[in-house]
Amino acid sequence: MIAGRLHWRPPKAKLAGRQSLAAFDFPSGSLVLTEAGTKHRASLYVLTGEQGLRSVDPGGIDIFTSDLSSFREALTAENRTLKRALTDPRLVSGIGNAYSDEILHAAQLSPITLTHKLEPHEWERLFAATRHTLEFWTDRLRSETESGFPEMVTAFRKDMAVHGRYGEPCLRCGEKIQRIRYADNETNYCARCQTGEKVLADRSLSRLLRSDCNRISEMYGPPLRPEM
Repeated sequence: MIAGRLHWRPPKAKLAGRQSLAAFDFPSGSLVLTEAGTKHRASLYVLTGEQGLRSVDPGGIDIFTSDLSSFREALTAENRTLKRALTDPRLVSGIGNAYSDEILHAAQLSPITLTHKLEPHEWERLFAATRHTLEFWTDRLRSETESGFPEMVTAFRKDMAVHGRYGEPCLRCGEKIQRIRYADNETNYCARCQTGEKVLADRSLSRLLRSDCNRISEMYGPPLRPEM
């Protein structure tokens, strides 16, 4: 999601330039994989059968087939920040950086709250916000792509509440959106709605989130980002 894209092209499309990595030809057209940037993270795997698919499954729960109890159990397997727990594909499937910001804003919870510190009513809010946010954006993106192949894929949507809106007013309270920068990511949040009006963007918190992110990479590989 960071730099990789899929494009639908006319049949037997040729690969042009360094960004075009592979083309998959079908009778009605070609699906072309491109990757911008210099880090070259793209990779392709050939898998056989369901067992092959399971071999690359990180194991995170599906939020729509789980209940509050299994959701809480998954996120408290380790004492992590909410931000990193939600984006760890070994714990929960299909959230990623952008939607974790939206979920935490909807639940009115701080991104750096530790999972072992949440109260029962906060777990209920987080579970409901996770389901609602993913359902809302899944339905919306599906409706937007009914007429054709989705070319303008982005993790930044103008109608998002906080993600990618640093310095802009919170849609709930009007306070300016804040951010914490770490690794290749940033966390966006509203201080008034989520942190008791405390601004969190300092070096120590950036190091906390970065070390949490690096721990996932060391154990499993870079966090997956299936942000629809």
